Amino acid sequence: MRAFTCERCGQRLFFENVACGGCGAVIGFVPAELSFASFDPEWQRTRVDARAQKPCLNYASEQVCNWMLPADDSSSPYCLSCRCTEVIPALSTIENRASWSSIEQAKRRLFYSLLVLQLPAPPKTEDPQHGLAFRFLEETRAEPKVFTGHDEGVITLNIAEADDAARERLRAEMHEPYRTLLGHFRHEIGHYYWDRLVQDTAALEEFRRLFGDERADYAQALQQHYREPRLDWPLNFVSVYASSHPWEDWAECWAHYLHILDGLETAQAWGLRLDHAVANAGPVEAQALAGNGDFAADLIQRWLPISQFINAMDRSLGSHDSYPFVLPAPVVDKLLFIHQLIAAAARGEAAMRFSAPGLAPAPVTFIEQS
Repeated sequence: MRAFTCERCGQRLFFENVACGGCGAVIGFVPAELSFASFDPEWQRTRVDARAQKPCLNYASEQVCNWMLPADDSSSPYCLSCRCTEVIPALSTIENRASWSSIEQAKRRLFYSLLVLQLPAPPKTEDPQHGLAFRFLEETRAEPKVFTGHDEGVITLNIAEADDAARERLRAEMHEPYRTLLGHFRHEIGHYYWDRLVQDTAALEEFRRLFGDERADYAQALQQHYREPRLDWPLNFVSVYASSHPWEDWAECWAHYLHILDGLETAQAWGLRLDHAVANAGPVEAQALAGNGDFAADLIQRWLPISQFINAMDRSLGSHDSYPFVLPAPVVDKLLFIHQLIAAAARGEAAMRFSAPGLAPAPVTFIEQS
């Protein structure tokens, strides 16, 4: 993620901030500008030459958002991220409200990456067939078990994943080296973009060469995976779960690509330079991924040394590795495919399966789980 500063005083800002710690200005993220704007208490911008903005309704009334939308946008009172939320947990408890806030915060980081990559993410209220909807559900005795997953553009998340202790317990029980809210979102959105970028497109043949034939029975593949996981998975996959089915391999690699994208951009924004990362070699300077760059070289020469540094810092602080992954050559090839496909889509050279614009958007209504 890039570096942010206050428009009024230049103080460093963080993605979750709602006020400047230097001058006290109210701040809000403006998606169209990929930056934060500063406002007075009446939401007037301190930069008079910039487009007027208004706070997302979830910012103004619920305090679970810090994004803005154009002041003249009459299509929805919600920002680009919040208008994709369809179901929220019952807000009758403080715990559920805190979970919802944490979930929306992670989702905004996901949407930031989609904006950087120029990937459309219309809500289902605007594109009922190909749009996105998020459902954040609490598992109760009166409800069936809630599974986190994706189905035809609907991403469901069990809000227990917002509880650090519960999520860590699940991570240990499932023998996973990595499990985060943001990781869930990046994985599930990968399924969504498989439908948009690969299914029924010219990219399908190359996908099958790299990931396998997705027509293999999905339920049977998962049963086989949980019964007897592949022992040779480190040779060809980024995680053991990726070895269960080509769709999961794609989603795991997609999530991993977003990890690398955001990690390198953040490292560059902070001016990270590692003078002793590689023995008998020059310094490693962080650079964000470029659409037309040498992706394999960026991985080997920049990301791998930076990830090793991150893990070394984790161990010094008594924490487990933030980056518990190894990238064998087949995984690098899969990541390169994703990188090239996203870049081609941004240039308008790859098909993207969305409905034609023109229909009047339906109003966004938050459904609170009963």
